[in-house]
Amino acid sequence: MKPTDRLSVRESTTIDSGNYFLPNGITIEANDIAIDGNGAHLVGLNRKGVGIQLEGCRNVTLRNFRISEFYHGIICKDCSGILIENCEINSTAEVAANTIFLDIWLPSDRAYGGAILLTGCVDCEIRDNNFQHQQSGILTYHCRNLKVINNLVNYNSGYGIHLYNTCDSLFERNSADYCSRFEPRDGGLAFGHMGADATGFLIVHSSCRNIFRRNWARMGGDGFFLAGLSPDGDKVGCNDNLFEENDASLSPNIAFEATFSSGNKFLNNYADRCNYGFWLGFSWDNVIAGNRMIMNRQAGIGVENGHGMVVESNILQSNGHGILLWTHYVEQFATQFADHLTSYDWIITKNTFTKNGRGIRIAADQDHGIRKLPEERCGRESTRPRDHKIVENDIQDNRIGIELISADNTIVEGNILNCNVEANFREDDCNETVRRNNLGSGGGYL
Repeated sequence: MKPTDRLSVRESTTIDSGNYFLPNGITIEANDIAIDGNGAHLVGLNRKGVGIQLEGCRNVTLRNFRISEFYHGIICKDCSGILIENCEINSTAEVAANTIFLDIWLPSDRAYGGAILLTGCVDCEIRDNNFQHQQSGILTYHCRNLKVINNLVNYNSGYGIHLYNTCDSLFERNSADYCSRFEPRDGGLAFGHMGADATGFLIVHSSCRNIFRRNWARMGGDGFFLAGLSPDGDKVGCNDNLFEENDASLSPNIAFEATFSSGNKFLNNYADRCNYGFWLGFSWDNVIAGNRMIMNRQAGIGVENGHGMVVESNILQSNGHGILLWTHYVEQFATQFADHLTSYDWIITKNTFTKNGRGIRIAADQDHGIRKLPEERCGRESTRPRDHKIVENDIQDNRIGIELISADNTIVEGNILNCNVEANFREDDCNETVRRNNLGSGGGYL
């Protein structure tokens, strides 16, 4: 079949190969059909409109299409059982380079351009596609039970894969490298922000219970970016997600960012050579286990006012800080997030800290964990970190092994604290620190 502009497809068919100028695209208006693009190239006009549209469809397969020069390549709205495979979509609508800092909260009717837009879809599968070199690869809004597997979404200037209130889905073996952009600021292109909230995976607005396994999100503005608090102050936590065996290294900013969110598990990931490997500010009850964090400028793990975390069996090497925990009073959150006035109830165990500036630093009243706040903003009892357990870690050859500042009820037990250059252990203004059975550099116990 040769497609024509505004074509409505109502039965299974194979498209004749060739190039087709279809500024208004085609529409699928049937259930239980399969359309084979056969390598046909659908071309839009001025990056407007949609290449292929589906609304309210069930059990439709789209395969082997090439689509370019539309605002979105394919839109599926309120569909189920859709399969999109072996398609190549590029040159969709894109915000000009070196202009804006992205808005991660745009609703679906104002979404940035991209290859695929799914809204209100369930039980759909997107696999083995090439969605590179545009603003975004895959945009999902209010979706459930998706399978997004083995897609190329590299070199995008917005998002490789985007989730907005998308839950209970699997994202596996997708490549979202080099998803970044630059926002210039006063002074021109020599000054500005590298990244500008572009990211390999954007996960916002209560996107929960998803699995992210064996994906690549390297060299992006961020690797994985979870945001659990809306600009209006709404609690929209992205909770109970699993991140396993992903590589989000080489970001100028953060490999894994997850703020105001809980119950997430980060297992056996790579988070190397970023500014921060993990940034989990104001989050709680997360697990960080079996990960590798090497040569991050500020910290392997950096968290302000977080609690209930388990950090176990990670490798933290040659970072500014291995683990950097700090607190400060944020008036706008004091009522809404009353449990987030300080850092507490961390278990840090069985990790290896080597050649970091500081292996572990826990401090009150800090700006980004490394600078003390002005005196008038310090001294609240409620912001003193408390009840941390640092047990059975290997902490050797760092500049400082463990540093505690205004931290109370800290248990430091059963660690190897050896050959840390300035000090194995340093504390200031701490109450009820328990140190026992730690093997020191001289073979004795601290």
